[in-house]
Amino acid sequence: MPTYVTLFRWTDQGIRNVKDVPARIKASIATIEAAGGNTLGVYVTMGDYDVVAVSEGPSDEFAAAMALTIASQGNARSTTMRAFTPGEFEDIVKKIR
Repeated sequence: MPTYVTLFRWTDQGIRNVKDVPARIKASIATIEAAGGNTLGVYVTMGDYDVVAVSEGPSDEFAAAMALTIASQGNARSTTMRAFTPGEFEDIVKKIR
């Protein structure tokens, strides 16, 4: 399955309800896994982003739908990036003409 890295920044609503973050993380993991994805890790971070999640899903469309599902709750804005393993990247490089 493709791997995705998602960077989250809390909205004003999200930071007002920061005590709910542990429950929101658990709910997001359950949503992703119920839809056929896999959460590899979730980290609350310091710096420009508040949460970093690494997950797998069957397609880019799946990843977009999950990001929109989470964002629609109004607690965070996100940026999702497709991540390639070294082996996947090696295959990509072999296609360069």
